[in-house]
Amino acid sequence: MADWEIRPASAADLEAAVELRAVVMRPDLERLGRYDEHRVRQRLRDGFAPAHTWVIEVGGTFAGCVALRPAEDALWLEHFYLAPHLQGSGIGGAVLRELLERCDREGTLVRLNVLQGSPARRLYERHGFVLESEDPVDVFMTREPASVASAASRAS
Repeated sequence: MADWEIRPASAADLEAAVELRAVVMRPDLERLGRYDEHRVRQRLRDGFAPAHTWVIEVGGTFAGCVALRPAEDALWLEHFYLAPHLQGSGIGGAVLRELLERCDREGTLVRLNVLQGSPARRLYERHGFVLESEDPVDVFMTREPASVASAASRAS
């Protein structure tokens, strides 16, 4: 696995994240008949919150991003994109593990949605996310904090 680090995002990271999203999401969106060149970019522009976003760097270069957006009862894992040439290298899993360890320490539920048929779903399942609901386009998943999940499994 290449050396990587995460750092807080800034407004200056927006366009790199927008373009990466367009590249990473395109195959799944096309498969679902939902790819729109403008919309795929605008959705990230509309939802980008640097205060809740981290940039993934490999060798000091922008390689991806991920956000944990606070909501009423959980954090939403969003905008998790990694450059295609780095996917499958273990970086995504390592980044996810680091973020989830923080959530576990805080006792925080994490929610996400992933597109139907996306290979990313397997990554999330390996890290403890379970199906909450789904529709023809999206799969909604949740992950209890490790301390809560292990207590529940001991009780059953």
